[in-house]
Amino acid sequence: MEAVHPAAVAAELVAFAEELADAAGAVIKAYWRKPIEVESKIEDDRPVAESPVTVADREAESAMRKLIEERYPSHGIYGEEFGSIRVEAEYVWVLDPIDGTKSFITGKPLFGTLIALLRDGKPAIGIIDQCVLKERWVGANGQTCLNGKPVRSRGVGALADAMLYATTPHMFAPGEEAERFALLRDKVKRPLYGCDCYAYALVASGFGADLVVEADLGIYDYCALVAVVACAGGHISDWNGKPLTLQSASETHGRVVAAATEPLWREAVSVLRGIGEAAAAPTAPGDIAEEDVAMSIAADAGGELAAILDELGGAAASGHAARRAKVIEGIAGLVRKRLKARAKRAP
Repeated sequence: MEAVHPAAVAAELVAFAEELADAAGAVIKAYWRKPIEVESKIEDDRPVAESPVTVADREAESAMRKLIEERYPSHGIYGEEFGSIRVEAEYVWVLDPIDGTKSFITGKPLFGTLIALLRDGKPAIGIIDQCVLKERWVGANGQTCLNGKPVRSRGVGALADAMLYATTPHMFAPGEEAERFALLRDKVKRPLYGCDCYAYALVASGFGADLVVEADLGIYDYCALVAVVACAGGHISDWNGKPLTLQSASETHGRVVAAATEPLWREAVSVLRGIGEAAAAPTAPGDIAEEDVAMSIAADAGGELAAILDELGGAAASGHAARRAKVIEGIAGLVRKRLKARAKRAP
């Protein structure tokens, strides 16, 4: 499958998204590194059941929701703190006022405000805003900018050379999910932890982070990341290589992989994919499934492969149609054999 490529969106909506970030940032900075009451949200079905929430989270989301209702009352809203409304609308704003509340309440400036605009369920705008460091990544219309200057992802093409980020090793559910992450972690050059959304911004900027692999994320945790990473030239998807959209939220199980380069993304997905299902390897646009290749080869007794064999063997080969067909069938059989061997090795 192919990762999402965000569609074009009106400039006024991009500007409005930045207004939302300004409003949230103003609230958050008023509480930064000051005594603040922290409540606990308990969700027993998650690998890390407890998550903190503060008045800063709630007030920042309220400020953004108020602006949306005033300016675009027909748009939907999906927020972490106050739920969803009109999610069937053409345009839906997805808000996480403070992604990384644990960082925020401990004074670590690696949290961020996440703002996404979905069009027909697909991310079109993404913002990662770090109001304390005064860094803002905006992904839209095929370009990601950091504080107004374009950035591009760049990095290695193989896991063995990759710098990997995840917020915490505890975010992976015991069993197959944790085992699959451990398998990938052991293949990379160096695993690092503790960046929340900031890690995705680093990947998008080409600053040296190559890969982010996470699980147990909500839709408000990852929608904004899609446009920021993809519009910078990176690749982002679920662990099966499928696009991250509103429609696919229940299928992703909160598992996200983002990479600076396509070869690295494909290798990471090949390790992570298939939990609980027989998933196909990720394919780029125009790729043909291998079984289809085998079938097309077998049916090519008089086609392109036959012509190549004729040319290689000279005029004499063209007089041996039966032998030529046998060779083609042998090649097709070899493809099928390799497919079966790979299926047996797959988890």
